[in-house]
Amino acid sequence: MRLELRIALSLLHRGSRHALGDDPSQVADLHLPRGAGPFPVAVLLHGGYWQTRYSKLVMRPMALDLAARGWAAWNVEYRRLGDGRGGGGGWPHTFDDVAGAVDALAGLDAPLDLSQVVLVGHSAGGQLALWAAGRGGLPDGAVGASPRVVASAVLALAPVTNLERAREHADQLLGGTSAEEPERWAQANPVRRGAPGVPALVVHSTDDETVPVARSREYAAQHGVPLVETAGRHRDPIDPSSAAWVAGVQWLEEQRSLDPR
Repeated sequence: MRLELRIALSLLHRGSRHALGDDPSQVADLHLPRGAGPFPVAVLLHGGYWQTRYSKLVMRPMALDLAARGWAAWNVEYRRLGDGRGGGGGWPHTFDDVAGAVDALAGLDAPLDLSQVVLVGHSAGGQLALWAAGRGGLPDGAVGASPRVVASAVLALAPVTNLERAREHADQLLGGTSAEEPERWAQANPVRRGAPGVPALVVHSTDDETVPVARSREYAAQHGVPLVETAGRHRDPIDPSSAAWVAGVQWLEEQRSLDPR
C-alpha cells in the first residue's frame, strides 16, 4: 500500500489530541496500544524543512504501526517557518515546542513508561530528535536545558545532520547564519554537537533525493553512530511497509528488550 493511501486511511484514527500551548501548532496526538500498560513511548517528530506546509499527519501511519506493536506513540506538532497556521517557528519557538512536548509526557494521565522514551525523527525532524536527545548536555539556561523527561534512545530517519548543508532553511530556523549566531548553531547542528549521549541509530535510504545519504555517512563516521542503509527514497523510512522502517522498528524493539527493570 502506498504511503499516501496509508496517510489518507489514518485520518480515521486520530488518537487523542492534547493542547500543549496557546498556538494551534502546539499540540500532540497520543496513540495508545490495547492493554493496561505501562507502555514504552515513541515521540514522533515530522520533517519538511521546518516549514508550515508540512505537518505531523505524515507520521500517523508510523504512529498506528507502533501502537499495534505495543508502543505509545506521541505524534508531535510544533511551530514552523512560514505564514499561516503553524507560523511563528524558528529559534527558540520550534525548539521550545519540541522540548515542551517531550516534557509534557510527565503530566499525561496515561499508562506510560517514562523510563523508555525513544525519539523518532524524520528529515528535519531527525535534526530535532538528535537535538532533543542531547538536552541533558545543554548548558544551564539554554533553550531546552534541564529536561523533565529524559530520552532513552533516538532513531533518526534520513536526518538533516549538517545544518550548513540546509543553507537558507537553516538560517531561517536559527535566525541567522552560523557566523551571526554561533551559539545557536553549536547547540542545534548535529554534526557539531556530536553523538547525542544515548543509544542512537541512523537509517537512510541510498537513493534519497532530498537529504543525500552522504550526510548520514559523514555524521556516523565522525561521531561513531551506527548507520543502516536501505534501498529507497526520502520518505521510505516513514513508510511502515518499507525495508527502512523495518530496520528502524527492529532496533526500537531491541531497545525495549534492554529495559533494565
